[in-house]
Amino acid sequence: MITVATVTRALRSLPTLLLAAACGDVGEPSPYEWRIPEHFPQPLVPGGSAPSEARVELGRHLFYEERLSTTGDVSCASCHRPELAFSDDRATSVGADGHPGIRNAPSLANVAYQPSLTWGNPLLITLEAHALVPLFVDHPLELGAQHVIDHELDRMAHDEYRARFAAAFPDEDDPFTIVSVTIALASFQRTLVSGDSAYDRFLRGDDDALGESASRGLALFESPRLGCARCHEGLLLGSPMRSTDDPDVRPRFAITGLVSIDANGVLAADPGLYEFTHDPRDLGRHRVPSLRNVALTAPYMHDGSIEDLEGVIAHYAAGGRATLDQPGEPLVPAPDPLVTGFELSDVERADLIAFLEALTDESFLSEPRLSDPDPIP
Repeated sequence: MITVATVTRALRSLPTLLLAAACGDVGEPSPYEWRIPEHFPQPLVPGGSAPSEARVELGRHLFYEERLSTTGDVSCASCHRPELAFSDDRATSVGADGHPGIRNAPSLANVAYQPSLTWGNPLLITLEAHALVPLFVDHPLELGAQHVIDHELDRMAHDEYRARFAAAFPDEDDPFTIVSVTIALASFQRTLVSGDSAYDRFLRGDDDALGESASRGLALFESPRLGCARCHEGLLLGSPMRSTDDPDVRPRFAITGLVSIDANGVLAADPGLYEFTHDPRDLGRHRVPSLRNVALTAPYMHDGSIEDLEGVIAHYAAGGRATLDQPGEPLVPAPDPLVTGFELSDVERADLIAFLEALTDESFLSEPRLSDPDPIP
């Protein structure tokens, strides 16, 4: 059985293969003209994977392409819906086999800037490498492309995709490969840039963009009393932003009090970063997500266990969730030291939510360049 950990161990031990298979030693067409907000830096792109208009458009088609799933009716967009800021509305994502996974599908808004691409894997740091997981991992199964990929690439070589692959990879005699698929998907995902919310307009100098309630909410968000901005930092309001200006940033992982151990010492939920480091200090540690468009991406947390923003605020106000197995006992493992708890009045809670709602980028949700294109028969 192929698991995420199995794939990651293979990639860790074969860095040269990872570079060739995921970043791609393929010919590069003309450069892509980035469409990014003026206050955003340019995304970092691996060598051999420079985007072009043809690659981005091919990747857009493949992102919405259901033929890449074992059942023929699931695509990347099934778990990453544009109207929900490229997230979904389930607690945990559901694979092509109809079985739920163990993690919530995160938003892909600004994914090009993320220094780590999953909730708990510090090794998947390029979109090209990450594409191999939803395509091919068996447990939990997502697309199950391993069962259909050879047949579908052969079909694509003889339909409208033929011209699209040729335009995207003009120097390749046979562009119908997994490498080309991952590069095209990554090229499209790097265009999922969201930076025109009311908060962004405020950052660009419009002092009236937020309104009174959201402005008070921003002050609370940044205050030492709540300390939200100590974890949700920078332009991403999450982990530090990786870009051409700062290529070596490291992701931030934190324990939020959602993982418990039963009376027998058995882990009762997703171990997070511990799965890869085996450091007891990493038990229950997960990536700090971006809060951009957060009002649209419920349910929340890595396990989708909190239904709404009010619940998230209550969770942190309480200093983390008590374990079900040991009520009243200290959390096992203990939350991040920054999760200390706080008190809010009803007005302050409403102000904080108003700020979080001001992170919604309406133009991003309806951008035609990111939408489902006409399907290729």
